[in-house]
Amino acid sequence: MVAVDPTWINGVQLDGVELRRVQAMGVMSDGTALGARGGVLPGSGGLAVSVVGSAITVGSGAAWVYRAGQGVYGVSLNSGGSHTLNAAHATLPRVDLVYLRVWDNGVDASGLNQADTVYLAGTASSTPSAPTPAGTQIYLPLATISVPASGGGSPSVNNNVAKTVAPGGILPDPAAPGLYAGQYRDDGSGLQRYDGSAWGYVQPLGLGRVLWGRKTANTSRSNTATVAADPHMSLSVVPGTYAIDALVIYSGDAANELRLGWTAPAGTTGSWWPDAPDPSAGGFAALPRWGAVTDIGTTTQSVGAIGTSNTLACRVTGTATVTTGGTLALAWSQSVSGGTATVLYAHSHLRLHRMS
Repeated sequence: MVAVDPTWINGVQLDGVELRRVQAMGVMSDGTALGARGGVLPGSGGLAVSVVGSAITVGSGAAWVYRAGQGVYGVSLNSGGSHTLNAAHATLPRVDLVYLRVWDNGVDASGLNQADTVYLAGTASSTPSAPTPAGTQIYLPLATISVPASGGGSPSVNNNVAKTVAPGGILPDPAAPGLYAGQYRDDGSGLQRYDGSAWGYVQPLGLGRVLWGRKTANTSRSNTATVAADPHMSLSVVPGTYAIDALVIYSGDAANELRLGWTAPAGTTGSWWPDAPDPSAGGFAALPRWGAVTDIGTTTQSVGAIGTSNTLACRVTGTATVTTGGTLALAWSQSVSGGTATVLYAHSHLRLHRMS
């Protein structure tokens, strides 16, 4: 056993590496015994990279830069500085890197003790990738710059700098690794907890939440029998099971009528019932409520219409189980394509009530 110097004891002097290792205790772990997750603080927007023409600008900001065995270096830059983008290759694209570097002479024998941003051009290739700083550099990647071949457009920046928080904090990173049971992260759709073997959404994640989509204007469709999402009754959903309730107010020519269906994220299952006038009913006296239980996203149903001057309504109900986040929308068209438009009217609405 080798004795070490603890902090906050009178007369005990600590060198740089000892202080950095102790300082790493205040930063989220990287999963190793003495490691830390380098990065900038979430929400700070610090050290953002931008490109205008050939001018690269790095904004001000602060970051923790981790090096295995050395602990974390705290860096605060009033200005991230500027760099000049290398000219594009004649025929091939390239990916460049901008990173924050710490020069520590005691570690890298650079003769310097400072921190600054660095621009490193990549290698042009048909399948380009970002370069890796060589040697024993201590650094934190800030952004990559995709540079198309000459004449192929403007460079684009991906500010992909890592985020870090205090131990036990919530990382805004859908790819954050699970390190311990009880760890939390935000994947952009909701809060997740790691149980020691897998990530799962914290329940109730939106349980009982009601989503509304109300038509604020009429929508007309003619010469089409292919259903498409209604522009107003389209709702963003996360994985879960939803009760469906929709009021559809419409009119259409008896020869064209109305076809209802759904667009849904891949893997969505469920059943629904249009509770609608019978197709080819022919008049108000022959409008029994009609419907069929059908699969979400796989089957459409035709419902009756009796002329463009006669407004009808149906009350669509059902259940949808969503396994992948995305958009769930009431979709519709004419039942038979024709030049006389079928119309869905303002004040129609779609309601989704999350049950699980």
